[in-house]
Amino acid sequence: MTTPLGSPRILLVDCDMFYVQVARLEDPEGAGREDLLIVGGSPSGRGVVTSASYAVRDFGVRSGMPTSQALRLCPDARVVGVSRRACSRRSKEVRATLQRMAPVVQAASIDEFYLDLTGTERLLHDEPLETTAVRFRRTVLDETGISVSIGGGTRKLIAKLAAGRAKPEGVFVVSPGQEEAFMRGFALEEIPGVGPALAKALADRGLLTVEDILPVERTWLERWFGASRGGWLWSRARGLDASRVNPAEPRKSVSSERTFAWDLQADAALEKELLKLVTSVGGTLRKTGLRGRTVTVKIRDEDFKTRTASHTLPEPLEADSTLLQVAGTLLKHLRKTRRRGVRLLGVGVSSLVEGEGAPQLELFSDEGPAESERDRTISRVVDGLKERFVDDAILPGGMLSEDTD
Repeated sequence: MTTPLGSPRILLVDCDMFYVQVARLEDPEGAGREDLLIVGGSPSGRGVVTSASYAVRDFGVRSGMPTSQALRLCPDARVVGVSRRACSRRSKEVRATLQRMAPVVQAASIDEFYLDLTGTERLLHDEPLETTAVRFRRTVLDETGISVSIGGGTRKLIAKLAAGRAKPEGVFVVSPGQEEAFMRGFALEEIPGVGPALAKALADRGLLTVEDILPVERTWLERWFGASRGGWLWSRARGLDASRVNPAEPRKSVSSERTFAWDLQADAALEKELLKLVTSVGGTLRKTGLRGRTVTVKIRDEDFKTRTASHTLPEPLEADSTLLQVAGTLLKHLRKTRRRGVRLLGVGVSSLVEGEGAPQLELFSDEGPAESERDRTISRVVDGLKERFVDDAILPGGMLSEDTD
């Protein structure tokens, strides 16, 4: 069906099992020959699954699952890793291909891209959106070797959900005017933004599917869940979404985490790993010209219990030294409340702002450290040395201490 002139024309391009595809492309004679493939963790069962081939998913394996559990479900699967650099390079190749075909491209994540084709009907000779999507899918595969699924519709929400219907390796487009009918086929927990807590609160009221919630008046939803969230639910259940495809949409957070080959018990060993993570996150912030106000530390204990602690500062940070002070305090708090072996440690920075023009404070406030321009200069000098030589050529002293665990 041809989209009516003037209707929004949105596509979501979703790279199928992206990390598995990259692993196969980077190692065609190894991972490339494996049908049962898991990316993430180690063959010994440590870590968590980042991605799994469709053949492995048939055994019940899912992203985020402990690799040990995945191997129990599919013992014949091969577990491999894939470098972040390779994934970034492949993602940029896909984006570059899309940017040549579509006027507006927004990277929603490393493996998802929104395209806005509104107003291109005449340019594309009134080609139906589904035909355009099929052509785009074929071009991406031919030029990058990456297979994608594409969902389409009049809104980002519809395109996102349609991409899920298109998997694997297909195209699914919702025609204008069919948004509410399309939404009726979903459980409420499938709507992006409906997390476990909200899904449970909805279930407690007997609301499990979009079909269940459509008869509920908006005023009742606002009374139960608050004006903002209730109104949001009412709109989403009908496929309504006012967000636009924005290629300049700011990054929401910067994070880094690591799963260890064995559980770390000693505080000194964890502090050493925390330093590595902080320098990675800080380097990314400075490279992208960002600073952040909220620092979060994440721990996954040996029994798979995941805990986080966050602190929001009055002014944004970017220097490794001040980020480490905040993250170190959060880590100590998490360790004080529960002392178990740690299998994963992560650091994230959010509430991001552009670096230029941000206030520069010289003193410490009651709410946490405020970094000086000297702190920032030192971090930037170290960044420059790493680029000139290699990342491991310049290391903080804490990284050079002998292991204590």
